[in-house]
Formats: sequence, C-alpha cells, structure tokens
Amino acid sequence: MSFVVFTDGSANLPKDKLEGIRLLPCSYLLDGEQVEYSGDIETFDSHTFYEGLRNGKSAQTSLLNTDLFMTHFRPVLEEGEDIVYIAMASGISGTYNAAHLAADELMEEFPDRFVHIVDSKGCGFGSGLLAIKAAALSAQGASCREAATILDEAVPHACQYFTVDDLGFLKKTGRVSGAAASIGTMLNIKPILFGDSTGHIISCGKVRGRKASIDFIAKKYAEKHIDTLDNSNTVFISHGDCPDDAKALATLVRDINPSANIRICVHEPFSGAHVGPGMLGLFFWGSER
Repeated sequence: MSFVVFTDGSANLPKDKLEGIRLLPCSYLLDGEQVEYSGDIETFDSHTFYEGLRNGKSAQTSLLNTDLFMTHFRPVLEEGEDIVYIAMASGISGTYNAAHLAADELMEEFPDRFVHIVDSKGCGFGSGLLAIKAAALSAQGASCREAATILDEAVPHACQYFTVDDLGFLKKTGRVSGAAASIGTMLNIKPILFGDSTGHIISCGKVRGRKASIDFIAKKYAEKHIDTLDNSNTVFISHGDCPDDAKALATLVRDINPSANIRICVHEPFSGAHVGPGMLGLFFWGSER
C-alpha cells in the first residue's frame, strides 16, 4: 500500500470489503448504557437493536473525538506512511472537524507526512463506497496526494437515497419538524432523503406508502447510475431490520441493471439510531447526487 486508509464503523462495510481499510470504533448510548461498536457489521445484532428502538429504547451517538484520531494516526505516521480518512458527512456530525484538527496537529509534528480527511457528504455505505475506492487507489500505488484529489472529486458521485418508516426518529434529530412528522405519520407520507452537496440530509421527494417510496428510490438509480465509475459495478442496499423491503428494492435495481452487483446488508447502529427501524437505503456511483 502507498498510504493507509481509515474509516469508522459508520461506513457499514462487511468483512469482505475491508481489505486495505482500517476501522475506527464508534460508541453510542442505548438507554444510557454505553455500547462500543467495532464496525463488525456481521456480528451486529440488528434485529435486537432496531426492535428495541421500536419499543421505545433511546439511542444517542457522539462524535469520534480528536484524541481517538491522534491515538490511531500517530503510529502510522511514525512508521513513515501517509493517511486518508473517510469521514461521515460534516453536515451531520462533528467527526469530520475532529479528524481535521488531529490531522493538522499531526502534520505539524510530522512535516514530511500527509494526512487527508475526506468529507464523504454521506454516511453508511455513502462513506463505505469512498473507503473502498481509497483502498483500491492505495493498492494500485497512487500517492496519498493523488488519491486525495481523486477521492474529493468522486464525492459528488457517491449517491445515496433512502427512506424511513417512522418520521419520529428524524424529528428527534431535528431533520423534520414535529408538525411535519405528525402530519406525515397520519397521512402515511414517506420522505425520500439524500445527502446533498453540503453534507446535509434533505428531502428530494415525498410519496404516500412504503411501496411508492421503494419505487421512487429505484427510479433515482435508473436516472443516475454510472457503472464506469466502479469496475465492480457494486450497488449497496442497507436496511433497518426490514429485509423483505431490501429484497424488493434489489429486484427493482436488477430489473434496471441486470449486471449490477447488489449487496444487501443491515444498517449499522451509529447512524441507524437517527433514522430508526424501517430505514431503507440505496448507495451507488452516479452522475450526480
């Protein structure tokens, strides 16, 4: 490898996609009890987590702090290697800024080394897509500075569209107003959300009913997907304990693009705490967000 790639547990990556990627742990509070999440999505008991949220348990997350980045980054720099870290969107978390503070301090300490923090402008597989690309660039021998430019230019093409089943979770995190959440719930309104160019989660449509929301997401894929940006033609689907809906979305994607390499995975808990059970998301390389 020409540089070391870091991301964290919020990137949602399964083990077979972690080659060349180092994961930083995340933690969250579940009914006041701290839970350390290593990032191993295959051992995450998603049903218990999301069922707990359905039954009124409270989950709270906190940003990855600067000390964590210093602890993990410094040994790599001491070994004479550069670093790329793929961060979740700056618009929804202070983690990006914390990583930047650590990078700035460490580059003063190690003036011959380079640390680049990528604002993925997303979360979940929205970060994971970029982490996989970063690892591929490192394996191909790209320099850290070359990779930094390529990855920053790729961010607008890392598309992510998702819907939620319960607007109450978005209300808790301030994504929608209380009035909008109440009206939406009564009318069975399902918002279609995406990470915009500033890293904020905003609505790009509203439909009535779950099936219509799944159809809407598939239509976005049909409009925007570009296979040439990823040789593996990988499309990720993540879900908050709604596997049947994920399979339905996968069927629609496959109808649109029979060559798509579709991976279905449960949605990690770090951002899952904010979108709640029933979250369904599609992540792919596209022409634009």
